Amino acid sequence: MDVSDYNRRAWNHCVEIENRWTVPVDADAVSRARRGELDVVLTPIRSVPRRWFPPSLEGIDVLALASAGGQQGPLFAAAGARVTVFDASEGQLGQDRLVADREGLDLRTIQGDMADLSAFDDESFDLVFHPVSNIFVQDVRPVWREAARVLRPGGTMLAGFVHPHYFLFDDDALNKGEFVVRYKLPYADPDQLPTAKLEAFMAQNEPLCFGHTLTDQIGGQLDAGLALIDLFEDRWGDGKALDERIATFVATRSVKLAPSPRLRGFG
Repeated sequence: MDVSDYNRRAWNHCVEIENRWTVPVDADAVSRARRGELDVVLTPIRSVPRRWFPPSLEGIDVLALASAGGQQGPLFAAAGARVTVFDASEGQLGQDRLVADREGLDLRTIQGDMADLSAFDDESFDLVFHPVSNIFVQDVRPVWREAARVLRPGGTMLAGFVHPHYFLFDDDALNKGEFVVRYKLPYADPDQLPTAKLEAFMAQNEPLCFGHTLTDQIGGQLDAGLALIDLFEDRWGDGKALDERIATFVATRSVKLAPSPRLRGFG
């Protein structure tokens, strides 16, 4: 099965049914962003701290990586950034164009695989904004390598991802408040879900998910040449048993290191 193509079509379906992550921002949010009041999320609830961004976004080149849906890219554009939204789902990209047309914003949209940014030259962007979405790819390390490649030295990568412990438990049991460890890490829906449950997911056009280890999520960023300088945790906010006990999302702030001529060739 081509998981990438399946997930692309699944997210197009999510747009049709108005999934939470496909509903574009309203005019008020755009107006606030134009005034410098930028409020965006990498994870479900907690807003990204303003100090994670430069004092002004005017003229900053921003790549909204696997970040379509009309929720973040338009706000960066309203704040003065030069924005490119890159996503696999044409339906999701359409939501960004919808907001741009509605609000008179200038942004471009490009369809593609988040692990292949060959559409962009090296060092094309000052900021890569990558909310929770690498949950939908089988191998996350190419995503970090490509993001680091297109960042300028000193540029910032802001990313959100699902903590791997989220994937250990049986969903049906969790919904009843029971903790049953059923799966192992790294996790993959196509490999670990029972056949009947996988078929039910796919019959409903549910995107297929992958739970990556912290070695790949954080270590992968470090190996790609990014220096981790800050992070925070977040929750679903659904009030369910796991959410009440532990955070299940992580947001990271990393900076692309400028290579030192003295150390080139080492490490």
